[in-house]
Amino acid sequence: MPKLKTHRGAAKRLKVTGTGKIKKHSGYKSHLLTGKSSRRTRRLRTASLVPKSDMERMKRLLPYL
Repeated sequence: MPKLKTHRGAAKRLKVTGTGKIKKHSGYKSHLLTGKSSRRTRRLRTASLVPKSDMERMKRLLPYL
């Protein structure tokens, strides 16, 4: 079977934790920030885990992680 290609866009945006979960950063933090509350922009800074419902799709994008 041939080697699988890693989706480079996903590889730059996602990291795998030690336990095998996938970590991501939120979007909506690049512009139009004056209309967003300080609390909202602060919360967008933190990373979160990819939900279980999307894990299978992410694993397909990143076959060697």
